[in-house]
Amino acid sequence: MINETFTEEQRLYLEGFVAGSSLKKQISLPQIDGDGSGGGAEAIHRAAQDRFVAAGKKLAAEEMAKRAKNGVDIWDQVVAHARDGKFPKGTDVFLFKFQGLFYVAPAQDSFMSRLRFPGGIVSSHQMRGLADLAQDCAGGYVDVTTRANLQLREIGPRQTVPLLMGLSELGIINRGAGADNIRNVTASPTAGIDPQELIDTRPLARELHHHILNNREMYGLPRKFNIAFDGGGAISALEDTNDIGFTAVRVGAGKSLEPRVYFRLTLGGITGHKDFARDTGVICKPDECTSISHAIVQAFSEHGDRTDRKKARLKYVLDQMGFEKFIKECERHLGREMTRFPLDECEQRSPVAKHGHVGIHPQKQRGLHYVGVVLPVGRISAAQMRGLARIADRHGSGTIRLTVWQNLLISDIPTDALDEVKLEIESLGLDYSATNVRAGLIACTGSAGCKFAAADTKRNATEIADYLESRLRLDTPVNIHLTGCHHSCAQHYIGDIGLIATKVSLPATEELVDGYHLFVGGGYGETQAIARELYRDIPATEAPQVVEGLLQSYLENRTSYRESFIEFVVRVEIDRLKELLEQYVVAA
Repeated sequence: MINETFTEEQRLYLEGFVAGSSLKKQISLPQIDGDGSGGGAEAIHRAAQDRFVAAGKKLAAEEMAKRAKNGVDIWDQVVAHARDGKFPKGTDVFLFKFQGLFYVAPAQDSFMSRLRFPGGIVSSHQMRGLADLAQDCAGGYVDVTTRANLQLREIGPRQTVPLLMGLSELGIINRGAGADNIRNVTASPTAGIDPQELIDTRPLARELHHHILNNREMYGLPRKFNIAFDGGGAISALEDTNDIGFTAVRVGAGKSLEPRVYFRLTLGGITGHKDFARDTGVICKPDECTSISHAIVQAFSEHGDRTDRKKARLKYVLDQMGFEKFIKECERHLGREMTRFPLDECEQRSPVAKHGHVGIHPQKQRGLHYVGVVLPVGRISAAQMRGLARIADRHGSGTIRLTVWQNLLISDIPTDALDEVKLEIESLGLDYSATNVRAGLIACTGSAGCKFAAADTKRNATEIADYLESRLRLDTPVNIHLTGCHHSCAQHYIGDIGLIATKVSLPATEELVDGYHLFVGGGYGETQAIARELYRDIPATEAPQVVEGLLQSYLENRTSYRESFIEFVVRVEIDRLKELLEQYVVAA
C-alpha cells in the first residue's frame, strides 16, 4: 500500500502511473482533496492528466494544483483569507483566479478582479453598481480590456468577499474569469443595432455564457480559451484572434444548403504566437454554436498539453494533430458530423469601419444613434462611470457596450439628444471624436499593474499620444498597440504600429530602462497580417519621436492621400522604411 511517507507530488504521480498499468489491481491508492474519485464533470481533465503521467511525463505545477483542489470550490478559503487579511501563496495564487481574483504582486500588492459580460453588454444599473464597488473595494476606477471586458484593480484581501458578493448581486458572475478557463464570450459590439449586420449575436453570446457558467466540464482546461462571435457589423469582434471564432456569412439561393445566415467556424487564433484562427471548412446554424463549442472544448481538454504551459493552447493541438483530425475528434464528442461547405460559395460580410467604435453613427432603428466614447487608454474613474450610466439612462435605453478597442458605446440615442450627449460626455473629461492617434491607441495594463510587463505601457501610450497630437495631424486612421510582454494582451502583432515592451541597456551607463521593439503592418479581418519587426530596443523615452518619424515619413512618401498607412508599410520594404525614418529624424 502507498503510505504517508510519500510527498503529495510523489503520491499523485504514483496514482497516475498505476492508473495506466497492471499494478492498479495490486495497489490501493488513498483519495486526494477535491473531486478525489476522478468521476463526474471533471473526469475528462483527470483522464487527460493520467495519460501524461502514465507516459512518464511531469505535469505542470498548475495541473498538479488543479488535481489536488478544484478552484471553483474554494469559496471558504477565499472567505478565510479575507477574514485574516491574507493574500494567497504558491499555487493558491493560480487557484484564486478561478474566482476571478488575480494577486498581481510584485507590480501591486493587491488583487485585480476580471469580470464577465457576454457580448460586452453592460446595463446602466451594473455600471453604477460597479462604480460603487470600485470606490469601496478597489482603486476607484476600472480598465476596459481588449476582450470587451472590465477589470477592477487595487483590491485589498479584506475587500475580496464584499466585492464578489457585490458583483453577484449586480448579476455579474465572474467565476472562471481567470486561470485555465473560457474567458468572457465576445461578440459584435453593435449587435442588434447595426445597419449592415447579418445577424444579432447577443442571444448567442448570452446562451454560451450561461452554458459555460453551468457546466463544470468547461473549467480546468489545459490553458485559457477564447471564443468570439462576429455578426457582420461595422465594428469587428476580432474573432480571428480567438481559439474559436464564429464568422457570420450568408448562403444564397441555388446552393446545396438552405438560403440563410450561417457561421463559418475558425480555430486556433492566438496572435501573440503569430497565428490567426483559420477556416475549418465547417459551417453551422446559429442554434448549433453552443453544442459545437462544447465539443471543441472537450476535444481540447483531452488533447491539450498538461506538461508545458507554453505549448498548451489550442493552436499547438492543431499544429500537432492537423485540422481535419481535430475536427474528427470534435465530431466524436458532438455525436455527429458537422456540415462542410466551400468558403467561396458564401457571401462575405461587409467591410469593417476601422474607427467605427469612435464618434456618432446611425443605428438601423430609424432616428437612433450610438455614440462611441473614447476612454484614455481604457481607464475610467468611478465618477465617470456614474456619468456614463446617467447618459445611457437619460438619453438612451440604459445600455452600454464595451468594445475590443478599449472604449465603449452608448446606444439608442435619439437625434435631438445628440448635442446634449456630446456636452455631457465632454463634461466627464471624455471625448467622442478623438484625433486619429488617440482613437486608435491601445495599451495593456503594463508594469504599473502586471508583474510580467517590462514597461509602463499605459503611461507610455499617453506620452506618445500627447507628443504626436502636438506635432502632426493624421488624415487617415492609424492603430497603435502597446503591450507589456509576450502574452500580448494588447495584440501588438495586429496593430498598424505595434510595440512590445522590453528592457533596454543604455550604451553610456549600461543602465536597464523601459523600452520597446517596434513592429509595423499588422491587421485583422480582410487586412489580416502579422506585423513585421522594424526596430529593436527603443528606450521608452525615445518611442514618441520614433513613432512621429514613422508617421511623418508615411505622410511625406505615400503615393496619394488615398494610400493608407497599412498599404504604405506593406508596399515599402523594411530597409527602405528605416532609411526614410532615419532621414526624417536627421532632418528634424
